[in-house]
Amino acid sequence: MAGRRRGRGSNVQQQQASQSQRGGPRRALREPAAFAKSTGYESEIPHEKLTIAKARRGTPAHRPVRVYADGIFDLFHSGHARALMQAKNVFPNTYLIVGVCSDELTHKFKGYTVMTEDERYDALTHCRYVDEVVRDAPWTLTTEFLKKHKIDFVAHDDIPYTSAGSEDVYKHIKEAGMFVATQRTEGISTSDLITRIVRDYDIYVRRNLQRGYTARELNVGFINEKKYRLQNQVDKMKETVRTVEEKSKHFVYRVEEKSQDLIHKWEEKSREFIGNFLELFGPDGAWHAIQERSGRMLQALSPYSSPRGSPSSSPTRRRSVSPDSSPASASASPSPSPSSLSPPSSPSSPKKGTRSSLKSSSTYSSQ
Repeated sequence: MAGRRRGRGSNVQQQQASQSQRGGPRRALREPAAFAKSTGYESEIPHEKLTIAKARRGTPAHRPVRVYADGIFDLFHSGHARALMQAKNVFPNTYLIVGVCSDELTHKFKGYTVMTEDERYDALTHCRYVDEVVRDAPWTLTTEFLKKHKIDFVAHDDIPYTSAGSEDVYKHIKEAGMFVATQRTEGISTSDLITRIVRDYDIYVRRNLQRGYTARELNVGFINEKKYRLQNQVDKMKETVRTVEEKSKHFVYRVEEKSQDLIHKWEEKSREFIGNFLELFGPDGAWHAIQERSGRMLQALSPYSSPRGSPSSSPTRRRSVSPDSSPASASASPSPSPSSLSPPSSPSSPKKGTRSSLKSSSTYSSQ
């Protein structure tokens, strides 16, 4: 068995290498499963009966265990795929045959289907666990059918399947020792999917109306069509309002965040400005120190003013001499009388003292 697996792996590697050398596109994992022949399984090798123990130990490569699983497979979903995966892996070397019942049998014994039989046949061929699909499979397995397709074992969940007047249609298969059980996937089934559609019928009708289906295609009356279209418009308006509200909330939040940030920065800057102002203009600040230093410098550079009546401020020093008088006459002229002299001019009115001095000088020269 191990040697067969190594040989198979080497063949796969050789195929991949040849494809890479040819430069062609990489093929899929496998081709779609084939449909069973109408005449059944044909082989020159005799088909001996297998026990479950022998099948679990493994069979030769030319003699895989032929396992059969049947069903309706309407709205093919993950629950179907998981059941087929278990049937495929129940033995080390398995050839999985899947039987699909026709619409006629299904409508008679179970009910109306969503997918047609051709759609269900085709869906099964694209499941990677399936090796062969039997169309128009029987509702109850007969001995003739098992021999025709050389079926070794039948895979299905172990729950009794009551149908066609029988408490369990797989009872005779179980008694013959040809039954292998699989586990159902809880929470998913075709009936569950149909229940969802029926429960939310209005939603799906409105959905398809939005996608361009006509009311006639959906089997919807005129009044219901208008009602559904009005509901669609109302939902659009609600969604628009909700979007505007969300955007406005986001805008307000951003404005509040920005305003708080600006206030915080303004507070920091104002504190910094006040601190710098106090440091510069406060009682112990630099500006006060500069003023004191400048005052001391001015006092040191500027002398104190002379007292009133000092020689530097006497009127005789500022007396002007007439241009007609010569130096000789100036020396011969007698000293003016104290009465003719003008009083000393105050520092605040130098012009008046100057005019008085000029007047007394001219009077003295005329005498």
